[in-house]
Amino acid sequence: MIDWSYMMPLVFAALMGVSILVYVILDGFDLGIGILFAAARPDEKDTMIAAIGPFWDANETWLVLAVGLLLVAFPIAHGIILTALYLPVFALLVGLILRGVAFDFRAKVPTHRKRRWDFLFCVGSLTAALSQGYMLGVYVLGLNQGWAAVAFALLVAVCLAAAYAAMGAAWLIYKTEDGLQAKAVVWLRQALVFTAAGMAAVSLATPFASPRIFDKWFTWPEVALLAPLPIAAAALFGWLFFLTFRLPDRGDRHALKPFLYLALVFTLGFAGLAYSFYPYVVPEQITIWQAAAATESLAVILVGTAFVLPVIAGYTLYAYRVFGGKATDLRYD
Repeated sequence: MIDWSYMMPLVFAALMGVSILVYVILDGFDLGIGILFAAARPDEKDTMIAAIGPFWDANETWLVLAVGLLLVAFPIAHGIILTALYLPVFALLVGLILRGVAFDFRAKVPTHRKRRWDFLFCVGSLTAALSQGYMLGVYVLGLNQGWAAVAFALLVAVCLAAAYAAMGAAWLIYKTEDGLQAKAVVWLRQALVFTAAGMAAVSLATPFASPRIFDKWFTWPEVALLAPLPIAAAALFGWLFFLTFRLPDRGDRHALKPFLYLALVFTLGFAGLAYSFYPYVVPEQITIWQAAAATESLAVILVGTAFVLPVIAGYTLYAYRVFGGKATDLRYD
């Protein structure tokens, strides 16, 4: 007989984890393209906007879903985490609002005023990325707010912004052609260095967050479960860096591979974090069962999620299918 009081929190933890991962991958590339605005020419920015225009707003739906699941399924954890991360969450929301406003206003102002909205789009994207990286750094260290934890969180913030820039560059390699595509290859190669540094920093800090995590990383046979993840991630980084010297290639046969490889690297990193912190939703404080809502409430929520999640996944896949291929000239009529 199934123990639903045990299974329901596991189901919702998995749903929340998948939502966060999909958000990081999908919204990561359009945040990254916003960050890359700082290095692009004015004529290139319209093409970059066209490359994300059909997708960027829908990508943020996955963040709403993840936060919503945290609130309704794990209300105690929601209160603790958002209280500890109040300021970076506020900065994240400001960044997302700013980039959304700038995205629309740049299309409605005279050409000579577009530059200021392009700048604000870049600032909003960078603010959102840095905020997410800071929150990740603080979370990895158990929501510690000491000076060492803050310094580590700032390092992770910079590296996550670089990782998003790498995702954005990889998406541009797939969606653009000619000069901008060649420039995106250079951007990807440069951002990969900081992306690898950020993942290494998180990997080095995570086992020292608690003795329990240290034992999961370095005792046998647990170490055998984790070891394939960093090895595979390192191999992917090496192959991806090597691939950048072969791009852009004739016929664009490998144009999508950098994005897919980076998505796989993010998945491996996320799997490592999930393995390390399980079964805690608030590191070393509250498990997913202690933080979960009543089983009856979770059952009702699961019914709603069973309807909502396929719709979100369906229109996401449909949008990427309809608007696949190279970005065309940007038009607003």
